[in-house]
Amino acid sequence: MQLLNASGCLDALTAPDVAAALDAFVTKTVTPEPREGNPPPRIAETESGMLNAIGLANPGREAFLRDVLPALRRLGKPLWVSVGGFSATDYAETCEALEDVTIELNLSCPNVDEAPESAAEIVRACRAATTLPLFAKLSPHAWDVGETVRAVEAAGADGVSLVNTLRGAALDERLRPKLARVQGGYSGPALKPVALAAVLAARRATELPIVGMGGVWTGRDVLELVACGATHVALGTVLFADPDAPARVREELAQEVARAALARPEDAYDVAHDTVVLRDN
Repeated sequence: MQLLNASGCLDALTAPDVAAALDAFVTKTVTPEPREGNPPPRIAETESGMLNAIGLANPGREAFLRDVLPALRRLGKPLWVSVGGFSATDYAETCEALEDVTIELNLSCPNVDEAPESAAEIVRACRAATTLPLFAKLSPHAWDVGETVRAVEAAGADGVSLVNTLRGAALDERLRPKLARVQGGYSGPALKPVALAAVLAARRATELPIVGMGGVWTGRDVLELVACGATHVALGTVLFADPDAPARVREELAQEVARAALARPEDAYDVAHDTVVLRDN
């Protein structure tokens, strides 16, 4: 089981010590052209989490490949590159330009306009463009997560990441939207039950590796996602509040594994499978 960061929740070049505590680093989403992102305000706190409408701000593919990626390689960590776009061609062209990384296709950003093609169509185009490992990052909005997982697997995905943020909104004391875009991606502790359900549904649908994320704050949260079927776990919003989260969460995870009398975190899946998953069949 590897510990990663969720895309967009950590800048490894400004916080290399935090990135060093992870097993692999996931970049911010890269799009073909530079993006300034959405107008401010684009981050807002809520009672149980955070809203963001950053809008995939990034320097664009050319500058990323020329400047950012070489600097990230000097960190000595396995790299995952989050790839975004507004058409299947956008995604495929970026994938084709990458080497020696794992690719995470951001197919479900809730605060930008999405590509007209389905997730499976985008994965299929990217699979034709690269032999690198492809993970499809999926939205929790789909009613049948398992169906989407099966579709991206059939299209050539090597794994799935879920969940991306939920679409949400918040009002200030004057009853006005806190975000300039009004809606944004909702993350934080309240997202964990959604993530657990999505990972359970994904694991029922596939044997592919699953990166579980959403509401992870403690070692117990990590163990629960693994119990539901996650192969790896990503830390997201917690990194904004606690830069020491990777080390703390690892220590807490070890304590939780010992408390549950397990030999390793992955053994938690057998417990949940026997007591929860089969009951639904």
